[in-house]
Amino acid sequence: MNSRITDRIATGVFYTIAAIMVALLLYLFYFILSNGLPQVTWDFLTSPSSSYQAGGGIRDQLFNSLYILFITMIITVPLGVCGGIYMAEYAKPGKITNFIRTCIEMLASLPSIVVGLFGLLIFVNITGWGYTIIGGALALTIFNIPVMVRVTEDAIRSVPKEQKEASLALGITRWHTIKTVILPYAFPGILTGAILASGRVFGEAAALLYTAGLSTPTLDYGNWNPFAENSPLNIFRPAETLAVHIWSVNTQGLIPDVREVANGASAVLVIAVLVFNLLARWLGSVIHKKLTAGK
Repeated sequence: MNSRITDRIATGVFYTIAAIMVALLLYLFYFILSNGLPQVTWDFLTSPSSSYQAGGGIRDQLFNSLYILFITMIITVPLGVCGGIYMAEYAKPGKITNFIRTCIEMLASLPSIVVGLFGLLIFVNITGWGYTIIGGALALTIFNIPVMVRVTEDAIRSVPKEQKEASLALGITRWHTIKTVILPYAFPGILTGAILASGRVFGEAAALLYTAGLSTPTLDYGNWNPFAENSPLNIFRPAETLAVHIWSVNTQGLIPDVREVANGASAVLVIAVLVFNLLARWLGSVIHKKLTAGK
């Protein structure tokens, strides 16, 4: 078998694998959206859920998902980016650095159910908070920080050494070089890590099941006092997210339209993740152009 035939076979195999991946993704989208979109109405999106009768919506669950995502990323992104900068620019090669990297990889591979049980012990029982939004956000932060650290480190290491060395040769300090040269170049990679982490947050159920809870109090969306019990901004209240709600209605089976609610909520969840990713990539490209003075 000559090299030309081998190349054609390898090319065909790779194209086949790519086609299978695209086909699976398209079928998954078609299955979820075809079953869920007919259930998605304005009332479905703006009405509270019902525990025992048909016709409930997902208003509170959708808000809780977005709010927990927001709180989690506020904590995760700064810590993860700073950790990645340290590992790429300041950590000296050696046993300690290798040990830290091993710990990061182990944290990234932890099952979400284990993180949820850890959060139940620390953020629910020991702190005495009970089921809260902040407890769920902190639990999600545990296995999202390693993702941000590794992605940030890889993005920074992908910056050409010539750019860094040219900046240092001009007498610019290391931190100013990182801020003005390295981070703008590495920003698209860091944004990709943030998108991956946020997508994991939005679709997470197991960890939030043990930390944020299965219920949501009656919320007053006109009350924006974050210390009020019925305020949607209160981070010390329980919050059932959209992913947890899908699991809950399917397992409890207390409402007569379980299938319709689950299908509609699944469609909204998929669309929300897709829209969020597209908006994040568009915003990232705009910010990258401004940081690098691109047109």
